[in-house]
Amino acid sequence: MTRMRRLGSCLALLWFASALLVPSVHAQRNEATLSEGEIEQLRDSAYVANDRVMVFIKLIDTRIKLIEDMYAKPRRPGREQDTHDLFEQFTSLANELSDNLDDYSQRHRDIRKALPKLTEATEHWATAIKSPPENDSYKVSRKIALESLDDLRQQTKEMVEEQKTWFAAHPPPKKGSPDEEGIAPR
Repeated sequence: MTRMRRLGSCLALLWFASALLVPSVHAQRNEATLSEGEIEQLRDSAYVANDRVMVFIKLIDTRIKLIEDMYAKPRRPGREQDTHDLFEQFTSLANELSDNLDDYSQRHRDIRKALPKLTEATEHWATAIKSPPENDSYKVSRKIALESLDDLRQQTKEMVEEQKTWFAAHPPPKKGSPDEEGIAPR
């Protein structure tokens, strides 16, 4: 019986240790996607939904510009791996933006100013992601990036309509009120 208790204790300890490590691995992956300055920009924009969406657009635009620049200039060694990494960064940022949009939708945050810019940006991003020639080293990461982009594009389209409907029925407070930050009543 004592062997069984020891085994049970060891398994419980192993489970606990793995539970502690999993979030840190996820956090390291996200930190590798963003620079310290970019993390700070996201922190600074956390309280104003329109600003946060615009920061995400800017961060994704940066990755897209790097992809475009790599293929506009003469080929250099490692270009395919860099393309793969940028597609993965794009996917990570697009998924994080999508999670933020889900939260803003549920809380009826007013992001009507940012949504048209996001719609326009998704069109440009799609073109840029499709532009590099086919290559096995980034084929899968490009496919996943395009799927994330399609999901984001669809979500944005739906949110435009949801926001129009919601804010027609529930006009936001006037300027100078305590609820000026774009938080609508539930």
